[in-house]
Amino acid sequence: MVYGDGTMKPGVKAVVGLIVGMTVARLLWRWVTGSALPWIGEHPWWIGFACLGVVLLAATLVDRVGRGGYGYGEQEADGELYSLTYRMRDFAAMTPTAFEQACAELLARDGFLQARRVGGAGDLGADVVAWDDQGRKLVLQCKRYARPVGSKEVQTFNGTARPEHGAHHPIMIGLSGFTRPATDFGARHGIVLLGRPELKRWAHGAHLYDVIEAGALE
Repeated sequence: MVYGDGTMKPGVKAVVGLIVGMTVARLLWRWVTGSALPWIGEHPWWIGFACLGVVLLAATLVDRVGRGGYGYGEQEADGELYSLTYRMRDFAAMTPTAFEQACAELLARDGFLQARRVGGAGDLGADVVAWDDQGRKLVLQCKRYARPVGSKEVQTFNGTARPEHGAHHPIMIGLSGFTRPATDFGARHGIVLLGRPELKRWAHGAHLYDVIEAGALE
């Protein structure tokens, strides 16, 4: 009934909306004719469906507002993409798959091309890929760990990002940051590391290239 990030699927949302609409319409008609209370008592299942629908729709709305934006690809009347933002606690509540998808959406928001999640079994360290307007490939590995990412994980990513995936910009994202050895290794081998402060800036609306130091992209 819902996606991994908690939002309702369009078909389910349509059915729920239809049930709620029919129930409210019946209830209003009965109210006008003065028979609302008896009708409620005679049809408790209608009211149950309506209450469930209201709860699901409200939960979806709260999730959208709480995440501060809309899915990429939705457009305003003037053709501009909606501003997509996330809060750090939203990331912490996501599944690893939803976290990867959120990073793909942020790339699309920033104008990167063909941004998509590719993580899964046998992905060899590539969770998200995209291209910038110069044709340079970005390969992201997204770590939604409760602990800082260690040097071993960065070394493993370094061994596949360029040789296996052809990354021009290999980028590793750590929700809880990175250890000092991991940071030092990344700096020596040209692996861009986005720790918690950098991820927060990106999630709150800054362009990825503005968040990353210019020297890291050379």
